[in-house]
Amino acid sequence: MAGDETAGQETGVEIVDAALEGKAAELVAKLVEDGAASKLAAQDATLWGPDAESEASIRLSWTTLHKSSRPLIGEIEALRTELQAEGVDRVVLAGMGGSSLAPEVITGTDQVPLTVLDTTDAGQVSDALAGDLDRTVIVVSSKSGGTVETDSHRRIFAKAFSDNGIDAASRIVVVTDPGSPLAELAGKEGYRKVFLADPNVGGRYSALTAFGLVPAGLAGADVARLLDQAALAAGSLGTDSPENPAVRLAAALGAAHADGAEKVVLADTGSGIAGFADWAEQLIAESTGKQGTGLLPVAVEGPDAPGFTDARADATPVAIGPADGNAKIATTGSLGAQMLLWEFATALVGRLLGINPFDQPDVEAAKKAARSLLDNPAALEGGAEPSSVDGAVAVHPSDGVTGTGSLGEIVKAFLGSAPETGYIAVQAYLDRLDDASAALLRTEIAKRTGRQTTFGWGPRFLHSTGQYHKGGHQNGIFLQVTGAVEADLAVPDRPYTLGQLQHAQALGDGQVLAEHGRPVLRLHFTDRAAGLAQLISAIQEAVK
Repeated sequence: MAGDETAGQETGVEIVDAALEGKAAELVAKLVEDGAASKLAAQDATLWGPDAESEASIRLSWTTLHKSSRPLIGEIEALRTELQAEGVDRVVLAGMGGSSLAPEVITGTDQVPLTVLDTTDAGQVSDALAGDLDRTVIVVSSKSGGTVETDSHRRIFAKAFSDNGIDAASRIVVVTDPGSPLAELAGKEGYRKVFLADPNVGGRYSALTAFGLVPAGLAGADVARLLDQAALAAGSLGTDSPENPAVRLAAALGAAHADGAEKVVLADTGSGIAGFADWAEQLIAESTGKQGTGLLPVAVEGPDAPGFTDARADATPVAIGPADGNAKIATTGSLGAQMLLWEFATALVGRLLGINPFDQPDVEAAKKAARSLLDNPAALEGGAEPSSVDGAVAVHPSDGVTGTGSLGEIVKAFLGSAPETGYIAVQAYLDRLDDASAALLRTEIAKRTGRQTTFGWGPRFLHSTGQYHKGGHQNGIFLQVTGAVEADLAVPDRPYTLGQLQHAQALGDGQVLAEHGRPVLRLHFTDRAAGLAQLISAIQEAVK
């Protein structure tokens, strides 16, 4: 198994910065005195105050998943053996947010193949369909059972199976909560297997539930070992000790936030874990970004990346792995241990910030706006005319955002409007495989502006940082990037295509951000490759 170098690592948190450690000491003492860690381990729903108690009381089963998820191991292995005997060894996962991020990290760390569909991009879904369907099983994961992206993937794959003479029901595996619409549909349709997850675990805390374990285990990851890793860490994380890594991490992040560092810059420094920051991003942003406060996670390319090496007072660089470079905090441990560490620490940070870490009050707004646009095809297809067009880029600014002049002038004015201690969010509604170079936008913007810059693939970020964008600190500006769809895909028995759904999600989120007073600049590429090259060139020329 890959990532074995982390197997013997003790779960630890090093507060590298002496000044930060001094400020954190008071919060460490407070958490220990309050018995916060042991109460959390005991699933005490009163930790976050009376307003949060109702929600918290049905969201704390994640603290014991290293025990309660054990029966899944045999079920997963039995199904994998059955499928392989039938020549089915290619696993596709249809899921969003908490249903996709953990399996991707688990399989990436174990270096086993998993095709993840957390997109509405027609090109990316078409590429997944082009794989060998005779060898394919699709895992459809949705806690609510009504996730529109995941339902679209299910419909598209079911039709593709049938069109190729394959019994679709035998190739669809479902992970959902008991009693969900998806669970009912699976029973009606006779899908191959239904895994019912623990309903008392929220999506972003679900890594060690069926949502994380089933797709990863079917793909060949060692999920039993993952649970073993979490079990080894669980004892220390639930103790009221100043040496408890979760207490130390929560106190350090809380102290930094109190000192103005509302952003957490995450860089891998040799952890042996693949893509951990992408998983932690949802956990931190959706748990803390509300009521005008919170911690904004900024996932960067490495410890030498802009935003980490030159972090200002508004951000705390955190190494995932040994302390390196400018890191003020470093966390070490195996994947299972780090997942549990960050879950405990994030819940404890919620107590320090005075917020409920288990709700997501602003996530639904963008979904509603997208649904409204889908119900009004004329508004969706028409939309506002661009304020200007420069080459392959059409410009669509929100009210108060400059939208005329050359692309370079528009970009320069927009990026220059970010507050000194604010942030720039790049939101790319593109194909994260074929258009992967769009991620260069984060590096270029961060390097040239000196502002903390996040990058998210749409619509998957709507299920993670989307909560922080509406509910967190109100100092962000939002660069949306959309692109022409060359070959669209119909969604069977639905009045829209994937291209229309993707467009509605971009416009809907932009609309909600603008309604919250957030500046939005949408740049639409009439030719994706040419538009992206043009935008990067404009940033390089305009912002020096």
